Amino acid sequence: MGFLALLAVAFVVVPLAGNDYLFNGLLIPFLILSLASLGLNLLTGYAGQISLGSAGFMGVGAFAAYNFILRIEGLPVLAGFVLAALCAAAVGVLFGLCCYRIKDFYLIVATLGSQFTTEWVLTKFGWLTNYSDSGVITAQKIVILQIAFDTPLRRYLLVLAIVTLMALAAKNMMRGAFGRNCMAVRDMDVAAGVIGINVFRTKLMAFAVSSFYCGMAGALWAYAYVGTVEPQAFDLDRSLQILFMVIIGGMGSILGNFLGAAFVMLLPILMSVLGSLVSGHALDEGVIANVEQVAYGALIIWLLIVEPRGLARLWQTGKEKLRLWPFPW
Repeated sequence: MGFLALLAVAFVVVPLAGNDYLFNGLLIPFLILSLASLGLNLLTGYAGQISLGSAGFMGVGAFAAYNFILRIEGLPVLAGFVLAALCAAAVGVLFGLCCYRIKDFYLIVATLGSQFTTEWVLTKFGWLTNYSDSGVITAQKIVILQIAFDTPLRRYLLVLAIVTLMALAAKNMMRGAFGRNCMAVRDMDVAAGVIGINVFRTKLMAFAVSSFYCGMAGALWAYAYVGTVEPQAFDLDRSLQILFMVIIGGMGSILGNFLGAAFVMLLPILMSVLGSLVSGHALDEGVIANVEQVAYGALIIWLLIVEPRGLARLWQTGKEKLRLWPFPW
């Protein structure tokens, strides 16, 4: 019931009450980064394979979508997005093959290599950018069933619909055999192999599904948010941002991706507004920005000390206490 109410608010109330800044500046990037965080969480939180290459797979999705729509005449935009996500999944499988037998810090370094490799490929091969001199190309307009998604509201509804469907698909996927296999491999891959789980196939599938979600997020980022396709938008900082969202929101949780994205995106904005209100014009803007960064980092550390399993666990604990109140014992 609560989920349906949330959908009603997102699809009905927000479009009626929101403005262009809310859609363009907050909600669209929030939803897209939540989708990318969900993709990484499927790999890291559920399958236990730590990755620093999620932004690289987003870049693959963005550039593949641009080239599919550009070079295949009459290809629907949504079909281009799906094909781009499949390309990202194929690249993810390729790197998954290379990373199959390594773990922990070695896996982190290997996926970091995948991030740098995809950045290098997207920058050095001119065919991918249609030989643009600057390397920055304008994304084609989104037209679906002869409806142009050329306003912030329409783009928000499109992104919201895609993210909702993919989040529901991920939740059902993790409840099935594939999700149970991923969690078994995460907890102890040797024991998982002993009881008959194909560890090799499970890890490759985890890389493929995770990269598919990140590729779709990259296509949406280029087409529904910034309107351009450029490698600089999918650098290592983006990968770290997505990883922080997973850790703060809670690994192995679908809800945690949205909570983590909201925390990472909205908290700095709130702190900036509060800093301006408290200090007025008495302090230099640079000093205020540095204080905000320090406070932001300290708040993240405090949060992870209080609840290492993230905001999703904190939300669940709060609901249980409210359900039992005023008799928590």
